[in-house]
Amino acid sequence: MLAQTAMNGLSIKNVPRLVIGAPQGRSGKTTFTLGLLRAYARQGMTVQPFKKGPDYIDASWHTAAAGCTCRNLDAFFMKKEEICSSLFNQSSGKNITIIEGAMGLYDGLDLQGSSSTAEIAKITRSPVLLVVDMTRITRSIAAIVMGYQHFDPNVHIVGVVLNKVARARHEKMAREAIEEFCKIPVVGAIPKDVNLSIPDRHLGLVTKGEMAETDKLLDYLADVISEHVDLTKVLTLAQSAPELPQFAETYVPNFANFVPKNSALVPKIGIIQDAAFSFYYPENLEALKDMGAEVVPINALLDSQFPGDIDGLYIGGGFPEVFAAELEKNEVLRREIKRVGEMGLPIYAECGGLMYLGRSIQTSSGRFEMVGLLPFDSQMESKPQGHGYTIMEANPGQPWYDEKTVIKGHEFHNSRVINLALDIKFGLTVKRGYGINGHYDGISYKNVFATYNHIHALGCPVWAERMVKLARNYNQTKWSQVEKLARL
Repeated sequence: MLAQTAMNGLSIKNVPRLVIGAPQGRSGKTTFTLGLLRAYARQGMTVQPFKKGPDYIDASWHTAAAGCTCRNLDAFFMKKEEICSSLFNQSSGKNITIIEGAMGLYDGLDLQGSSSTAEIAKITRSPVLLVVDMTRITRSIAAIVMGYQHFDPNVHIVGVVLNKVARARHEKMAREAIEEFCKIPVVGAIPKDVNLSIPDRHLGLVTKGEMAETDKLLDYLADVISEHVDLTKVLTLAQSAPELPQFAETYVPNFANFVPKNSALVPKIGIIQDAAFSFYYPENLEALKDMGAEVVPINALLDSQFPGDIDGLYIGGGFPEVFAAELEKNEVLRREIKRVGEMGLPIYAECGGLMYLGRSIQTSSGRFEMVGLLPFDSQMESKPQGHGYTIMEANPGQPWYDEKTVIKGHEFHNSRVINLALDIKFGLTVKRGYGINGHYDGISYKNVFATYNHIHALGCPVWAERMVKLARNYNQTKWSQVEKLARL
């Protein structure tokens, strides 16, 4: 019934949507969002999830909950046009779009709240549903909600969800106060529940692939939300969203403007995707395909051979330290990656991928051998060694970025590089962030580029263009060498 209601009388431009915000982190945004996504999906609705900010783990859970690939929206390395275009394109044909915020609603990089959840709400003209933690508070919650309503008149808060409600009287007092003084509805009241959580790890939520009972947990969250939240009312609030900005429908991503040379040649780019390496933005993989490449999945834990026809390799981030013993056991694959890297195979590695290309990873459990293509070791620490948005400037003499190119990205790593060779060549100078040593990032060796910095293709379109160009060049060089050998 909800699915049918969602589509009645609505144009694509209207895009029924809500931003899920909160006064602060740890208010219950993620568990509420996951339960909401799964609850709507179980009712036959097509739900498009988005996550504000550079977040791989929450996004993977969103994908599992909704049955639809989650996308990230970020005002630091994405333009307004790119944000609205992504929202428009991915929401087409969907019943509802849910955008989960990060931290507190107005928390940003500066006094103006740059890159905040509120900024995303304003850019996309999306109404906000506020999730509030009711621990040790009753009537005063109305004052908090009212403050959030009036702090920025361009942010439209349309409803409230009460979380961690103690009892019926607690809910009644808070609901009446908010609806009386703030003039917006309370659409749900979720009771205190010790099971309404997902296990933590140093990078945030654990990856959904590691939990054998993922669907059971998501269904449980959906049961709780379905029982304690008015889903019909939430849908009505989403349908109140105004039309997206006009450019959302017509904007073309920058990487689509690149014209591939030698387009008849389809290079094959390997992507190491498994439990150890799972941090990839879907836009990055799509950009490679749009540039004319074929993407080939590789499992560093299970694949015993490296594909012989690969023209490039992309190794994303993840948790190689957790699977270090398994990665070490796959000696054949590690040896092959080192061999092709020495032969000039273009390899781009981010964070966990950087660690994998080094000599070893040292954890509290011991020292584990890695690929050994790059002259350093990685050591795990108890606290983040780099955390937040980054700005890098490309150095001369490396093939991946033109000199002085400014690259916006992000980093979040608990490892640090140790025993680094003195003659190492860095491809990036750190303008904001930490990178490898606070000054530089991006170890450059032959056609290998290994960095702690994560990039998003919409904010760094030249990355995909250069990756495919290097892969094409490698392919042509490889086959020309084969032909020469054949003539001997």
